[in-house]
Amino acid sequence: MDLRRDTKLWNKPCCCVHHTTGQAQCTQIQTIFPQETTTLQHSSNMASSSPIIFLFVAFLLVASSLSPVFSLPIPSDSGQHHRAVNRTFHPGLQLQKLKRVRAYFRKINKPAVKSIQSPDGDVIDCVLSHLQPAFDHPKLRGQKPLDPPERPKGHDSINTMEETSQFWSNSGESCPEGTIPIRRMTEKDILRASSIKRFGRKSTRNVRRDSTGSDHEHAVVFVNGDQYYGAKASINVWAPHVADQYEFSLSQIWVISGSFGNDLNTIEAGWQVSPELYGDNYPRFFTYWTKQKDSLGLNLQTDAYQATGCYNLLCSGFVQTNNKIAIGAAISPRSSYNRKQFDIGIMVWKDPKHGHWWLEFGSGLLVGYWPSFLFSHLGNHANMIQFGGEIVNTRSTGFHTSTQMGSGHFSEEGFGKASYFRNLQVVDWDNSLLPLQNLHLLADHPNCYDIKQGRNNVWGTYFYYGGPGRNVKCP
Repeated sequence: MDLRRDTKLWNKPCCCVHHTTGQAQCTQIQTIFPQETTTLQHSSNMASSSPIIFLFVAFLLVASSLSPVFSLPIPSDSGQHHRAVNRTFHPGLQLQKLKRVRAYFRKINKPAVKSIQSPDGDVIDCVLSHLQPAFDHPKLRGQKPLDPPERPKGHDSINTMEETSQFWSNSGESCPEGTIPIRRMTEKDILRASSIKRFGRKSTRNVRRDSTGSDHEHAVVFVNGDQYYGAKASINVWAPHVADQYEFSLSQIWVISGSFGNDLNTIEAGWQVSPELYGDNYPRFFTYWTKQKDSLGLNLQTDAYQATGCYNLLCSGFVQTNNKIAIGAAISPRSSYNRKQFDIGIMVWKDPKHGHWWLEFGSGLLVGYWPSFLFSHLGNHANMIQFGGEIVNTRSTGFHTSTQMGSGHFSEEGFGKASYFRNLQVVDWDNSLLPLQNLHLLADHPNCYDIKQGRNNVWGTYFYYGGPGRNVKCP
């Protein structure tokens, strides 16, 4: 996922990272359950389950007796969902799946000392800090969150634009000190995923270095060729239309290290619209990371999106320290075309003292950190920083998707109409924030989504990006 264009015109091959697949995309850029027999013993378990499971399984039993074959959407080998094909219902197997869902459901939803009903329908649970998912990790069990680190030199939390926050905080309630807010997951959330194993994780797919046939499209800015210890930007927030349940639209910062083969490390933060993950079309503050596989303490190596890492707090790893921000919660207010604009500040940087990667949201709100032991290459530094937008194009209608990126308008429309990133900076070895040097731009499908970079004294380095997707020039 990269984009780049410079003031001088020259061509250069470049690889970019796909947000969901982790596959590297190279292009010329211009710089300016196995089936088994079931018995009636399931009925006794069913009776003790929740009403949703009882009703669901009862439906399956009746439906299967009336017609053994139904048309269901199924995931492809690549992890993407395609249109309906004939599959046979197996009620016993469906019941087993639902039981696994409930077991996973109990694991990720921690006991709350207080619950807050958000106006958008979410429930935010206030969970004691030491009970958060991070401390299920064997290397973190029994520990407490660390104290805040030193901010990078040159860090300024003053914001000249309207900042946005989160829907749930509009309720007027908050989580008490000593707790963290966690968006409660529902059974519906998990059932939308292709499998429990893949829920909250990125699609398994081989890493490829070509752009042909890719269903991920980008408009991004990046820097590489140096050692980076963090990045910062303010990101304009919109609610782009997502045309298919299994597509998404996001705008984020990527902190990247390693190679595009088997050992890629990433830390990612920004906002996304993902109907599959959240069940709606709200833009939500999110994080993602890839981390090491730890199999009996042997052969620790990162997985380049192949097995581990997850969104938000859906697995152990990220340690949250803040009681005001819920990762995965909807952002409000959002920008409107030719009206008031809102953005969020995001900063990720490596603490020089302990080596952990910290996350800041808005004007100085520390959200938490990714412990350094989660990573191999990012245990030292990043070798690429990337800013921008990405969408998934499943071509489910046979044409290019009409999923929007950013505001859904091209970069040339400018402020109030096109989405932007502003005040782009990187953190160097001395824990200092610096402007970007040798900036590159990439729009891999410029007739669908494009990008335009600039610089001034107020916004520093900035860019406009995005587009409507399908149009006359993007069939």
